[in-house]
Amino acid sequence: MAQIIPGFIVGLREGLEAFLIVTLILEYLNKLGKKELHGSVTRGMFTGLGISVVFGILLWLLALTVASGSDAVGKLWEAGASLVAVLFITYFIYWMIQHGKSLVQDVRDSVDANLSARGLFLLATVAVAREGAEIALFAFTAEDKVIYLTGTISGILVAAILALLIYKSLVRVDIGLIFRITLVYLILQAGYLFGYAIHELLSALQSIGMLSADAAIYAKLYNLGGTVLDHKTGVIGIPLNVLVGWYSKPEIIQAIIQLVYIGILGNIWRRKNSIK
Repeated sequence: MAQIIPGFIVGLREGLEAFLIVTLILEYLNKLGKKELHGSVTRGMFTGLGISVVFGILLWLLALTVASGSDAVGKLWEAGASLVAVLFITYFIYWMIQHGKSLVQDVRDSVDANLSARGLFLLATVAVAREGAEIALFAFTAEDKVIYLTGTISGILVAAILALLIYKSLVRVDIGLIFRITLVYLILQAGYLFGYAIHELLSALQSIGMLSADAAIYAKLYNLGGTVLDHKTGVIGIPLNVLVGWYSKPEIIQAIIQLVYIGILGNIWRRKNSIK
């Protein structure tokens, strides 16, 4: 059940960004006196949601198909798919870092450049589909996809309600704070995913006989499995796994890659926010 919390946070974060972009487009159209274009934006939003759902289903079916093969093939697929997912997720996170502080102006500039029914439809479609694709990639790489997806859908519903309340001016929320906190979480989870992909790749190479079990590359930084810090069963390890991507028995190379990844993205974010 621990997977439901990461799913909820990712769904809330990405869903809120997608719906807020739509909200910003609608509000700017109101300011421009172009309310007749609202329908195009709404249709684009639902099209983007549809594309995200189809993308997620295709990923799920692909995972089920490969899972029916041999253990070695399954591990290679898991490692390869996770690495590809990390690449896309890293791009999405980098986009968030680059546009987070100027989101409102970026949206307005995009509306000005696409001020037509077709242009606004495509703008809303791409904005929603981009966030939906990231949600699908995180869900695709989750160990318990059903539980993770349950949390994700819950997060998206909360995001939709919150965005609607903000649009109707019924609530005031520090969106910047929410985005900062959840972006830190996404970076930590992406780092964990990168490390996990390396772990699965090493396991796959052992399964197909390319590396022996006693190869130096399998040396562990520490092994706290079976203790309270076990990331799957420990009373402390499970919350740490959910919150910061804790792994209780990582290979040295896995831990290094995870920490370096988090450090690089964290530094990029720090430098971006330090620019005046």
